[in-house]
Amino acid sequence: MTLLADLLSTVFERRYRQRSQHVHDNRPIEELAEALVGSAGETSGLALASDILSAFEAMDDAQKLAFFNHIATAMNIDPEAVRDTLVAYKNGPSKASYRAFASAAEPRRQELIRRLNGVPGATAALVRMRADLLRLSDKDPQLEALDLDFRHLFASWFNRGFLVLRPINWESPARILEKITAYEAVHAIHSWSDLRRRLEPSDRRCFAFFHPSMPDEPLIFVEVALTQGIPGSVQNVLAEDRAPLPADQADTAVFYSISNCQAGLASISFGNSLIKQVASDLSAELSGLETFVTLSPIPNLTRWLTAQGIDWSDAVPEDLKTLAASYLLTAKGRGGVPYDPVARFHLGNGAIVHAVHGDADISDKGRAQSGGTMVNYLYDLNNVAQNHERFANTKEVVASAAVQTLAASTTITQT
Repeated sequence: MTLLADLLSTVFERRYRQRSQHVHDNRPIEELAEALVGSAGETSGLALASDILSAFEAMDDAQKLAFFNHIATAMNIDPEAVRDTLVAYKNGPSKASYRAFASAAEPRRQELIRRLNGVPGATAALVRMRADLLRLSDKDPQLEALDLDFRHLFASWFNRGFLVLRPINWESPARILEKITAYEAVHAIHSWSDLRRRLEPSDRRCFAFFHPSMPDEPLIFVEVALTQGIPGSVQNVLAEDRAPLPADQADTAVFYSISNCQAGLASISFGNSLIKQVASDLSAELSGLETFVTLSPIPNLTRWLTAQGIDWSDAVPEDLKTLAASYLLTAKGRGGVPYDPVARFHLGNGAIVHAVHGDADISDKGRAQSGGTMVNYLYDLNNVAQNHERFANTKEVVASAAVQTLAASTTITQT
């Protein structure tokens, strides 16, 4: 995939250089954006797009924010035109009246983003641009509307059909391994030897989604431990002195770390497809695998307990397990969905809450966010679709009998 992407990139870049021998346009970036949207020529459009992207990359935060505000307002929809064309379509539905309405309903800034994406390497630049937008927007309604345009386009550009699943192992290129180390967001990788322990042994796997336009940038990756039985401690999974298990002796695949890599792709969902694809591939590779679970953090547990006036700091692990089980099954956020973001993710993917463990992550981070507790979410591949539909329709948290019993022994009242 990388070789093909490099070949295509080389062809496009040579073609672009041959057709775009132009003098750099020094007009303000706002004028360049207007010119690009109004441009009819391919070569001139590519030159303008290249100049805009180069100028944006060189800006400071204040200049970037000014640019975002410009395209959010000057390239917004015209509400009167939308209303008039909608009325015309309602009164006389036709290809022409629908085209007029669709054109009026789409802000010009969407076309700007599309045209910017015509330059080689622009997709990664636009992902970085959205990361800046998210960082600088500060809940401004106009900028939030602009972000919806980015999300609308990215949802198409980064849909599952374009993504490529690649295994990451100790033989992968160093530039990829360095990014896996940098992007690991759950259990920090402290050294090359630490990374090697996660990738080289026979009972370890790592998979990442890539996009052909960003062949050296993982979008999301998952680290997998192949085990006998379901583990209840990440320290045991990551222990330096553990004896590797022959892969064909494993009966359980444990997804113990899932990390999104690109801030500019926030809210563009890959995790659901990633877990299901990895589970399918591992099932085909290792016929002895019977169980697919996570070993997941509970990142908002201590925050929630503190907000409920519960002193958790001196609680013993068994009491924290009970509190954690009740939290996972009863603590709700807006819209009636689970308060915990990791729970929302896995339950929304069709998993169930399978088991809760105390003293499962005794790192400083694990102690701070959950008092050391962790949770297994079980992916029963025969029931994932049914569980997903159930959660989507009812927001019900499906849990094993053991977790339900544990949760029933205490009650957390939301305030």
